Amino acid sequence: MKTWTSENLNEIIKNNPVVVFGKGTKTNPQCGFTLRAIKILEQHLQDFIVINIFEDPAIKELLVEHTGWPTTPQIFISGEFIGGSDILLEMYNSGELSNKIPSAE
Repeated sequence: MKTWTSENLNEIIKNNPVVVFGKGTKTNPQCGFTLRAIKILEQHLQDFIVINIFEDPAIKELLVEHTGWPTTPQIFISGEFIGGSDILLEMYNSGELSNKIPSAE
């Protein structure tokens, strides 16, 4: 099991165009909000990562410190904290998400 630090959290966010920190995995989400975020993102691209916050209790603590956001999932696009699945859904419905997602090509 990986031991999470601020440095590797920042590295994951910086080095991956789209990251979801959620409950469960991409293929086995363990909460409805994480599932919703995954389904929305899959409408735009397949190449994104999902970090399971249950892997290590330190992940959630580091995320809250990093973003000030107490709940999960937490979504980052191009290194920017977007918010949770509710904000992602709003962006999807307004069309803003299409412009925010990095090109898959």
